[in-house]
Amino acid sequence: MKAIRSKIKNRLKKFVELDVSGLRTHILSILLNVKQFTVDDLHEKINKQFDASRSVVASMVGYIHSKLGILRSHKESYKTPTTYSLKEEYVDLIQNAITAREKPST
Repeated sequence: MKAIRSKIKNRLKKFVELDVSGLRTHILSILLNVKQFTVDDLHEKINKQFDASRSVVASMVGYIHSKLGILRSHKESYKTPTTYSLKEEYVDLIQNAITAREKPST
């Protein structure tokens, strides 16, 4: 379990380091505040601050889900959209990554 957490921590750190516009950090902070969301829900929240297309948001969610591994996905049927939720065991890693991004390096 510790090896997985360590890998996720490193991937999350790199993910946040590559955040030029602040969109990635904003998405992670939204994920901390919502229990469940769909791509459309997240797109609505992001468009309040950023001009991002739905496909940009969908690809970011897909990347976070598959590469970072910090999201769960659930689909009721083929007609309903996929619902995502944050895995509770990684909340502290996300908070630390966001905090480290906001602090200037010394």
